[in-house]
This record gives sequence, structure tokens and C-alpha cells, in this order.
Amino acid sequence: MSTDAPTTAKPSVSSRFNVDSILREPLLGPLVALVLAIIIFSSISNSFLNPQNVSLILQQSVVIGILAVGQTLIILTAGIDLSIGAIAVFGSIVLAQSAGANGPFVALGSTLLVCVLFGAVNGGLVTALRLPPFIVTLGTFTAIQAATRLLAGSETYRVEQGPLTFLGTSFRVGSFSTTYGVVAMLLVYLAAWYALSQTAWGKHVYAVGGNRQAADLSGIKSGRVLLSVYITTGVIAAIAAWAALGRIPNADPNAYQNANLESITAVVIGGTSLFGGRGGVGGTLVGTLIVGVLRNGLTQAGVDNLYQNIATGILVIVAVAVDQFTRRRSQ
Repeated sequence: MSTDAPTTAKPSVSSRFNVDSILREPLLGPLVALVLAIIIFSSISNSFLNPQNVSLILQQSVVIGILAVGQTLIILTAGIDLSIGAIAVFGSIVLAQSAGANGPFVALGSTLLVCVLFGAVNGGLVTALRLPPFIVTLGTFTAIQAATRLLAGSETYRVEQGPLTFLGTSFRVGSFSTTYGVVAMLLVYLAAWYALSQTAWGKHVYAVGGNRQAADLSGIKSGRVLLSVYITTGVIAAIAAWAALGRIPNADPNAYQNANLESITAVVIGGTSLFGGRGGVGGTLVGTLIVGVLRNGLTQAGVDNLYQNIATGILVIVAVAVDQFTRRRSQ
């Protein structure tokens, strides 16, 4: 007769709530936050989930959402870009001025060239001189912002050419109405996702962001990777400039003053680590939508814009704290 004490079977690992595995998944937290925000605001306002309001949230997210893709690429390399919004605004002024003299298509090409040049300058300073991205882009942000006002003469340029405002054109899918700007934003995210997840370039971006010295030792040309990331960000800023004229057909040198910080907000809330090498554009898209849902829902609830900024700031701090906690648990 056995004298062994009866034992209680322990639950398997798969049947237990595994906090570590959840924290290691950057996209899960933002998705939960987005769903909770939608549930809360839809319970407060009956019109929150109306197709018209959902379309408005998407349209309001277009410019910052596109810029946030470029910001994601920079942050994945353990950098930060404080100038991307200023580059887009400068591009919108070039687009409006050049269109009047040379036509819309030459203007689009000129804007692309200028924005890529600014991105190359940022990337060249970071790679060739090994300067911190924060300092480099802070300096170029100040210079580009001043150059924008000098170029515009502190004037606002109204744009009437069809191709320049095309991304603001609306179309219907069943009962849902949206704009080509929303489609352009989603295509930018799709292209960035493919580049990061399905190409060697994307793997090199993650490797450089995770540990640049180790990437160099493994044969990756980290300088070239970083330069290509900043140039790509210039391309994305040009697309954002085009989308901005689709949203409001006025090129204003004082527009999107907080675009740099708002793009960083979307990236951080979306789960991309400020320390590089972790995250992706899927999370950034969710982060962009969280900010859009939060602002729209609080506006419908009658909350002052200043309090909305406070709520967004708290959300950013929470997101960074979660990232720090996750890094410590993984070490």
C-alpha cells in the first residue's frame, strides 16, 4: 500500500496567465488600449461609432500617421527625429510655390527632392560625424522651421490644383465614406511593414537598433543602413506634405507645429521601444488610432483641449514606463 501523500497536479504553463509573454508582445498592449478606448467612448456618446465619425478619426490621423511611419524607422535604430514635421511643412510650402510656377507634377518632384535632401543631411551628420540623432535633428528642426518662414514670407498659400489636393478627395465604400489620403496612409504602413519584416534591409534596421557594435561585427554596414533610414524618412515626409494639402488646401508655415512630438507619441504608445530594435509599424498604426480616438472621444465628451493634452502626456509616460519594465524583466 502506497504511503505517498496525494499530490495536486500543477497547471500547465499554457493554461496559466503568462505575464512575461504578454509584455514581450509589443502590439498586444496597444491593441487592448485601443479596444478599451473605443468601448468607453462609444458608451459615452451614441454617435462615436457612426461611420461619419469613424471616417473623421481616420482623416484626422492621416498626416501624423504618415509621419509616424518615418519616426518608427528612426526610433527602431535607437534614434529620434525632432525635425520630421518641420521637413513636411517646408515641403508643403515648396509644393505650393512650385506648383504656381511649374505645375503640380514638377512641384511634387521638387518637394520629394527637397525632403530627401533634408533626410540625407540628418543621416549624414548622424553617420559620418557620429553625432547623437537628438542633437542633430534638434538643430535641423530649428533651422528648417526658420527657413520655412523665410521661404513663405510668413504667408499662407492656397492650393487649387487638382493633383495637389487629390489625397483629400473622398469616395464611398458601401455606406462608408473616406478619402484617398487614408488609403495613402495605409499603403505607406503596408510598404513599411513589408520592408521591415520581409527584406534583409529590415532585418539590418532591427540589428543596428538592437546593438550597433554587434551589427558592425556581423558584417552589416550600419552607417549605410542609418543613412538609408533617414533618406526613407525624407520620402515619407514628402508624402505627408502632399497629404497635408489634401486635408487643408493651404500651405501654412505655422502648421503642424507639434507634428514632431505627436509622431513620437504615436510610436511610443504603439509599443516601439525608444531604445531601438523592438517594435514595428503595426503598433505605430494602433498608436496613431489611439491618439485619434482619444482626442475625438474627449472632444465629444466636452473635454477642453488642454486636458486632452494632459491625458495624452500621461499615456506617453505610461507607455515608456511599460517599455522600461519590459526591458528589465527580459534582462
